[in-house]
This record gives sequence, structure tokens and C-alpha cells, in this order.
Amino acid sequence: MIDFARVQKELQECSKDIEKSGIKVTPKSDSSLSRLIGTIPGPVGTPYEGGIFQIDISLPDGYPFEPPKMQFTTKVWHPNISSQSGAICLDVLKDQWSPALTLKTALLSVQALLSAPQPDDPQDAVVAQQYLKHYQTFVGTARYWTESFAKSSSLGVEEKVQKLVEMGFPEASVRSTLESVGGDENLALEKLCSG
Repeated sequence: MIDFARVQKELQECSKDIEKSGIKVTPKSDSSLSRLIGTIPGPVGTPYEGGIFQIDISLPDGYPFEPPKMQFTTKVWHPNISSQSGAICLDVLKDQWSPALTLKTALLSVQALLSAPQPDDPQDAVVAQQYLKHYQTFVGTARYWTESFAKSSSLGVEEKVQKLVEMGFPEASVRSTLESVGGDENLALEKLCSG
């Protein structure tokens, strides 16, 4: 059984120093604390700098004794993150997890992984090969993906609405869809296209 009192406390801890860390965790819906959305800023001095990355967090029944399941919903070009699914290859999310760790420390570890890729233990072999053999191309691609996928969601709401309305969607449904996905422009576009 998930320790919801602890999860509540962790959410409060995260919101305390959001200005300093930039790390945010919010419930995906009002009805449950087992599905969360984490947000981390791209580390300074990396191709991810300036990007805001969203991570889907799913808490298993055994949390905090079992690690949270995390995967990027923002597309990322990185050897240890699947460019297709957003799956993350990181020991603290697997066998190195400890109940002493928190959602925030897990997200800090993911952020540190952005700064220090481990191409010898890749989640995405294509990206890892590029990192090892054509480093400058890797940096350029990672920067391009950050510009394309991690920065558009930092636009103001009105700019997002304007962009989606220009694509031909009705303004009312654009606003309600953006609201339902927490302002994530890419998710809103997916939802508008599918329904």
C-alpha cells in the first residue's frame, strides 16, 4: 500500500524550494496521488540548458519500498533515455533504490544523468553510438531536441493558444485541452488531433 502521508509530505518539500531547484512535482489529477508529473530544468552547461522537461511518475503499491516508475514525456536525445518511449536507464530507479530516497532526490538523479550521460550502459543504442563516435553531432541533435520539445512548453498560455488556433483548432477546445494536460503544448496537440 502506498504511503500517501509520505507522498503528501514529499510534495510539500518539493514546493518549498522550487525557486532554487526548479524541480516540481504535482499530482496528475485531484483524485489520486499515485500518478504524478515531475518537472526538471535542463542543467546549465549542457545541450539541455534552458529546457523544461516533464516526467511521468507512477508510484507502485510498494512505494517507498519500491522505486517510482519514471519516464520522460518530453522528448529527449540522450544515451540513457529512450528517444522513442522516454524510458530512463538509471540505477536509483531500479536496484539502487532505497526508501531513504524521495521523489525529489530521484528527480535530482535524473537531472544529474542529463549532465553526465553513461553511453556504456545505454537505454538508446543509436544515441549512445552517436555520443561515442560523433560527439559534436550528438550535442547539436540534443540541443535541437531541447529547442523543439523542451522549450515550447515554456511559452505563455496565450502564445500556446495562439499557435494551436493557427493550426485550425477551435479556441474553446484548445483552452480546455491545454488546461487538462497541465499546459503541455505537445500533449494538447496529440489530444486535439486524436479527438
